[in-house]
Amino acid sequence: MIRLTLSQRLTAVFFALLLACGAALMWIQMRSTTLHEQETVQRLSRGLAEHIARSGELMDARGMRGGDVRALFGKLMAVNPSVEVYLLDDQGRILGHDAPEGHLKRDRVDLAPVQALLRDAPLPILGDDPRSASGRKVFNAAPLWVQGRQVGYIYVVLVGEQREALAANVAGNAVLRTTLWSLAIVVGLGLLAGAFAFGWVTRPLRRLTARIQGFDVDKASPALPPPPPLRAGERDELAILDHSFGLMSQRLGEQWQQLREQDLQRRELVANISHDLRTPLSSLHGYLETLSLKDATLTAEERQRYLGIALAQSQKVGRLAQALFELARLEHGGVVLDVQAFSLPDLLQDVFQKFELAAQARRQTLSAEIPPRLPAVRADLGLIERVLTNLLDNAIRHSPEGGQINVSLRADDGKVWVRVADSGPGIAPERRANLFHTPPALGSQRPDSGGLGLLIVHRIVQLHGGQIRLLESEAGAVFEFGLPV
Repeated sequence: MIRLTLSQRLTAVFFALLLACGAALMWIQMRSTTLHEQETVQRLSRGLAEHIARSGELMDARGMRGGDVRALFGKLMAVNPSVEVYLLDDQGRILGHDAPEGHLKRDRVDLAPVQALLRDAPLPILGDDPRSASGRKVFNAAPLWVQGRQVGYIYVVLVGEQREALAANVAGNAVLRTTLWSLAIVVGLGLLAGAFAFGWVTRPLRRLTARIQGFDVDKASPALPPPPPLRAGERDELAILDHSFGLMSQRLGEQWQQLREQDLQRRELVANISHDLRTPLSSLHGYLETLSLKDATLTAEERQRYLGIALAQSQKVGRLAQALFELARLEHGGVVLDVQAFSLPDLLQDVFQKFELAAQARRQTLSAEIPPRLPAVRADLGLIERVLTNLLDNAIRHSPEGGQINVSLRADDGKVWVRVADSGPGIAPERRANLFHTPPALGSQRPDSGGLGLLIVHRIVQLHGGQIRLLESEAGAVFEFGLPV
């Protein structure tokens, strides 16, 4: 099966329509030419029948003069072979004619067209052709009077058999040929013009098709330049489609890059978590194996020390598993916010109490800056407590002994902003870009390791419609996020 392009299909349809219109035009032209010729002939011969009726006595009181009528009609038709003359009575019956034997197909003529002609109705008017069983032709007629009484009609067919045959031959040889050549020229020129026009109209569509076929999402980039803006009031569908495809390709490039980055982050997360799980599990397995093999030779102090180390590693694995479970719930929509109004300073005081002993053990100072008349916030109390807990836990672990951890609150732009700052080594520059997306190896003991805690904090703040930011600082790490009042 041959598959045509859009421009080829449009050209084929246009060609078919052009042929149909050309044929219809040719028929209309031939029809109008015929009607014009009939009207012209009928107008030129308007007084012919009346002249014949006055030329001699064709009938008398006793009836038709047969020999005189045939002779007269023969002379008239010899002078003008294109006409045929008939004598009718007042009922339309044919009384006299000069038709050859067997050529007469009717014995009467319908008088309604004759009456219409005598009333000067609009021309052309067609009447019965006596030499055809159903044909109709232009004619001329006049009443025939005898002794002041109308006894019949002179009926003259203006396009006789001889003229009709000759006209058909001439039309077949000249008129029809000229019409066909005219139609062929018009169709040919129209087809060329249509093919050029359709090619020009579909050129933007072909360019767009080539762009779509050549689009490769692997090569798409969010750095692709945006398409030029549409003109005001643009109504060209192809221009709008091209602009929409440009926006779509740019958006697909951005989304594809995001998917690749997320996939890379997940790979790194799995690798880091695998390392973090392997380290405490290996330690736990080693000490338990030692207790199993050397139980008889170990002293009570050694047994307690090994058991304490194994218990600490087990707790570390438990905390890691709990963090993973919580992060999975946050990532996949398994958490429904229980939004309520509460006092953020009261919540901060409760969280401070949980870390008071840990800070004292490291001789660290916990301080808070809370302005008076701070408005209440609307958020999930339990989740915001988890955010503050994770941020303070990271701050205490990454600050040196004798360091300071400060939490400040301020109200601005319909939100209460929370800022947590520590005096630790801060976040390495290479970690800043993906700090809230990919954690480093949790068991690596890097000083900037935020673990899964920062991922959980980032997701919780996102669920509340905000973003947590890492602020520039000369020393330590400074995190800030806002909650609606």
